[in-house]
Amino acid sequence: MMAIEPTAEQLKAEIAELRIQLEEAKDTIEAIRTGMVDAFVVHGAEGHEIYTLKTADHTYRVWIERMMEGAITLDKDGFILYSNPRFAEMAGIALNHVVGKGLDAFLEPSSLTKLNVAMRSIGLSDYKTETNLLRPDGMQLPVLLTLTRMNLEDGTAMSIILTDLTEQKQSENLLKKNNEALEEARNQTLKLNNELEGIVAERTRDLSVSRAHFMLLSNNIPHITWTNLPNGKINFFNARWFEYTGLGFDDEPAMVWETVLHPDDAQRTKYAYIESLETGNLLEVENRYRKADGTYRWHLSRSTPLKNAAGEIQFWVGTATDIDDQRKAIEKKDEFISIASHELKTPLTSLKAYLQLIAKFDQEPIPQRIRNFIDKADNSMNKLHLLVNDLLDFSKIQAGKLDFNKSPISVNELVSLCVEHARYMYPAHQISYTPGTDYLVEGNMERLEQVVMNLINNAVKYAPNHKEIMLQATVEDAKVKVAVKDFGIGLSAEQQERIFERFYRVADSTYMASGLGMGLYISMEIIKSHQGTMGVESKIEEGSTFYFMLDLLQTD
Repeated sequence: MMAIEPTAEQLKAEIAELRIQLEEAKDTIEAIRTGMVDAFVVHGAEGHEIYTLKTADHTYRVWIERMMEGAITLDKDGFILYSNPRFAEMAGIALNHVVGKGLDAFLEPSSLTKLNVAMRSIGLSDYKTETNLLRPDGMQLPVLLTLTRMNLEDGTAMSIILTDLTEQKQSENLLKKNNEALEEARNQTLKLNNELEGIVAERTRDLSVSRAHFMLLSNNIPHITWTNLPNGKINFFNARWFEYTGLGFDDEPAMVWETVLHPDDAQRTKYAYIESLETGNLLEVENRYRKADGTYRWHLSRSTPLKNAAGEIQFWVGTATDIDDQRKAIEKKDEFISIASHELKTPLTSLKAYLQLIAKFDQEPIPQRIRNFIDKADNSMNKLHLLVNDLLDFSKIQAGKLDFNKSPISVNELVSLCVEHARYMYPAHQISYTPGTDYLVEGNMERLEQVVMNLINNAVKYAPNHKEIMLQATVEDAKVKVAVKDFGIGLSAEQQERIFERFYRVADSTYMASGLGMGLYISMEIIKSHQGTMGVESKIEEGSTFYFMLDLLQTD
C-alpha cells in the first residue's frame, strides 16, 4: 500500500503544535535558569515525572548568575545543561547558544581527554587544571578549570567553574620577563664586576709600577722633588731633599718646609704658593734653601698640578732646581754690563763732541768726502750711544733703580711727538697717526716716549719690505691702549711668548735684525713701572701689532 501523504492543513496543525511545545520548553528552561521554579513535571511514557534540584536555592542561583567566574553544568555525556552569563561572555558566544553544546566545542583535545578521565573517575570529587578556552574568533582564553561532581536525583552531573587567568598570565609573563631582565642584569653586573675587579687589579699593578718608577726617578735626579695635596699639605720629599737639608725622614714635611727657606724669601714664596693653590696655575718662584751646613743656595721652584679627566686637581708635583751658580754668573755679567756701560759713556760723549766740532769747523773748506765720513761716523756714534743707553737702563732695572717722576701726560701729544721724530728718522716710511679724543695718563714723558720710539724702531726693523706703519690710541675698559702696527715678517706663537725676554732676538730664516735684544725688555719694565701691561698680536707674513695699556686718568 502506498503511504497517505498528510494534507497541507494537517501539516499546518502539526507545526503549530510543535511551536507551542517549543515555546513551553523555552519558558521552562528560562524559569529553571533564572530560579523561578525549583521543580518541573515531565510527561513520559510511563507517566508524569517530577524533576527537582537538590540545591535549588533562589539566592544561590542569583549569585551564580552574577559571579565573575564562568559556571556550567554538564551531564554525564559532557553536554552543557546550564551556563551562567559569564561563561558565555568568556566563550565569546550568545548565552542561548551555550546550553546543549558539548564541552568539546570549548576545550583543546588534550585538556578534554584529561577532563573525561577525571569525570569517569569514581573516587574523584574535585579536579583542577589550567587550560585554554577556545573562542569562535580564534583567540584562546587562559582559564583555571575546577570540576566538581554533583549528585542529582536522576544521576550524576558535573559542575565546572572557569576562572579567567588572563591578567594573572599577563602578570606572570611580565614577572617572567622582569625576572629574565633582572637575571640578565645580574649576569651583566657580575660580568662587569669581574671585569672591574680585573681592571682594578691591573690598575693597582700599574699604579705600583708607576709609583716605583716615580720613586726611582725622583730619588735619583739632582733636583729636590716634592708632592703636595690640593689643600697645600706636603706629603712627600725625595732623597735629594734630605741629603741637601740634612733633615731626618721622621720630620713632618709640612712642618719643616718653611724652616729651610731664607727669611727674605719665605713670605714671597708663601704668597706665590697660596695663589697657585687657589687658581690652579703653575707655581714658579726663585728662592733660597738652607743647606745642611747652614749656607743658602738659590733654587728655581716650580710646581705643576696633576688633574683628572674632569679637570679636578688630584695633587701637585714640585721641583727645586739649583740655580745658584747661574745667578752668580748673571750677577757678574750684569755687573760687567753696568761697569762697561758707564765706562763707555764718557769716551762716547767726548767722541761725539769732537765729531760735532769737526763738522762745524769753518777755518778752511772741508772736502765733501770727509763730511760724508763725519756723517757716517756720527750715525754710528748715535747707534752706539743708544746701545750704551740700553745697557745703562738694563743695569738700572737689574739694580731696581729705574726710578722717574710722573705727571699727567696727553696721549695725543706723546704719540704725535714720536711720529714727528720717526718721520724725520725714517723719511722713506709712511708713518701715520690720526689724533682723536685726547686721553690723559699718569707717567714719565721721556720714558713713555722711549717706549713708543722703540716700538716704531722695531716696526721699521722687522718690516724691511713694507714701508707703512700705523699708530693708534684707543680706550678699552678704562685703560688707554697705544698700538703700533706693521706689515712685516710677523711672529710665531713661540716667538710671541719670548719676545719680551731680555737678550732675545727674533731670528728669521731670511732676515736677521741687529741689536742686543733688550729694547722690548726695557720697554716692558718701563710699562710695568707705570702699573701697565704690554703685549703683541701677530701672524707670520702678515705683520705684528705691539701695544701697551695704561690706566686712564680721570679728569673732573
